[in-house]
Amino acid sequence: MTLRERLLADLTTALKTRDTARLEALRMVKAALQKQEIELQHQLDDAEVMALLSTLIKQRREAAESFAKGGRADLAAREQAELELLESYLPAAVSADELESIVTAVVAETGASSPKDIGRVMKAVMARLAGRRADGKAVNDLVRAKLSA
Repeated sequence: MTLRERLLADLTTALKTRDTARLEALRMVKAALQKQEIELQHQLDDAEVMALLSTLIKQRREAAESFAKGGRADLAAREQAELELLESYLPAAVSADELESIVTAVVAETGASSPKDIGRVMKAVMARLAGRRADGKAVNDLVRAKLSA
């Protein structure tokens, strides 16, 4: 069963069980899937669905932070719940230790030594992390720390 099929099956299950929170989040995902498929004019494969879910997760994370700063804890909690639901469909995130070892190895391989090399290192690190879940901001912060030390 592809990731797309699993999402749609879970949507049907949520509809039958009347799980409104899950249903709303999965309807939002379905709408985003359909929009992306119309734009690309083909059915999305698992990698494309994972990329779409990552985008939606990032949007939810930013919205939750904005709501929390604005004093809207109720809306922040709702966004956080959607975020956790979406994350359940993606593979486990790369651990901090593993991420640090990958960044250290790439810095050594590329011979990067100054902050000017951040782009080159980021490109190589993200290529190694392809298909795995890692926060780009965390990767960037770690690369900056390694190159400015």
